[in-house]
Amino acid sequence: MWLLVGDAAQHQPDEQAFVTKLLAECPEAKTVQSLAQEFAQIIRERKVDAFDEWMTQAVTSGLAEMRGFVTGLQRDLAAVKAALTYEWSNGQVEGQVNRLKLLKRQMYGRANFDLLKQQVLHAI
Repeated sequence: MWLLVGDAAQHQPDEQAFVTKLLAECPEAKTVQSLAQEFAQIIRERKVDAFDEWMTQAVTSGLAEMRGFVTGLQRDLAAVKAALTYEWSNGQVEGQVNRLKLLKRQMYGRANFDLLKQQVLHAI
């Protein structure tokens, strides 16, 4: 998949040959490549306006996998559009919560709250 989506200039010659052969033999792969590269560009450049049009193209592409992907995006459409619209995210908070839960799981049954507190405060 990364060979189809990634920058062709950075591929090795054998990888580029594989992609060229795949695109020549499979028209669905060409459609997937086009849609995937356009989606990546929309995400990188935060093009909220182009997102709805891309979803329409993906649904009408005739590929069940693309329809399934769009269905998943539509389930949480507000969050996807917020990610494209705003510069900030709660990724740092989620990372800290994940780290805390991991520490709790590792220490379960072995230590008391004081040791957990020390681990949390000094592990940063």
